[in-house]
Order: sequence, then C-alpha cells, then structure tokens
Amino acid sequence: ITGEFPNIEYSYKPTFCNHCDNAPCVEACPVDPKAIFKDSESNLVLMDADRCIGCRNCENECPYGVISYNAEEAHPFWRDEKGQEMVEDVGGNVIPYYNPNRARTWDGIRREEVVEKCTFCDHRLAEGLNPYCVESCPAQALNFGDLDDTSSEVYQLLEEYEATRLKEDQGTEPNVYYIREFSKLEKQ
Repeated sequence: ITGEFPNIEYSYKPTFCNHCDNAPCVEACPVDPKAIFKDSESNLVLMDADRCIGCRNCENECPYGVISYNAEEAHPFWRDEKGQEMVEDVGGNVIPYYNPNRARTWDGIRREEVVEKCTFCDHRLAEGLNPYCVESCPAQALNFGDLDDTSSEVYQLLEEYEATRLKEDQGTEPNVYYIREFSKLEKQ
C-alpha cells in the first residue's frame, strides 16, 4: 500500500504455497516421519494428514501465510440427511463434500484438526495435467512446468521476462516466480 488516504494505491499478487527448497514449514514439523515434507520425486512440499498432529507449527513458520488449519469439520451443511437425499435425487453416488479426484493422493473428505495447503494439484500432475488453477484461470496468467526443462513454457517465460520471487530474503528458495505486472486502471 502506498500513498495517504484517500489517495492510496495497493497491489495484489496471488500467493500460493511456494514449494520452497528450504521450506521452514518442513523444519517446524515435530513428527517423524514428517507430516509436511519435500517430495523428492515431484519437488513439491506435500502433506500427510495421517501424520499431522494439528500442532500448527508449520502454519506459524510459513512466511507466505499459505498453510491453513481446519479447526472444525469441513462442510457441515452437507453432513445431514439432506446431503444424501440430494445425491439420491440427482442419481449420484458421491456425497457432496467428497472429492474423488483429490482422494487419489489426499483425503477425499477434508479432515478437522489438521493443516492444509496447496499441493499444485499433485493428483492432477500425476496424470500429466496442470494444476486446476492454471487450467481454469480466465486470463491465462498462471503457468506451470519444469524449471529445469529448457523446452518448457515456464522456462521460456523466465528466460524472456525479469522474474521476482516473494520474500527471497527469508532464504526459503521459493519455486513460484512472478513475471510482468498488471497495468494500472486510470480513474475515469
């Protein structure tokens, strides 16, 4: 935020899990094996809800503020007989709060008293698909790819444009890069 009221300007950058190479959230996790960990195959920072004890150390240590704690049961409004009735009325067989796609690598029903974070849709990546945020962005402002693959679009974009990363001074080695800026809208 810059300026003085009423003449202020602010900018917004979407903030994802940065899947840091030196992730403080991983270091903060007290369980062994870690509930939050850097996956050596995908290079993503992932979660194992079965190991999470709900201490929130990872949430507190994340400099990007992108880890959230589920204090309560998710989607309580679907967990009565009305939710099941709705499923039956439309000929479905999956309860409304169950995500069968997510269930491939994570719980299909979000748990209470554990933390959650962006996984860049690791279940989609395993099938060769982009994260859903990349696929669904109407402005096509998001890209995803292998930073080491010189033929990937994300590599090419980083070669073409000057990039920034959030909070580089924290020493986390984030893997999310920001290129180009949105133009300001002029008041009419």
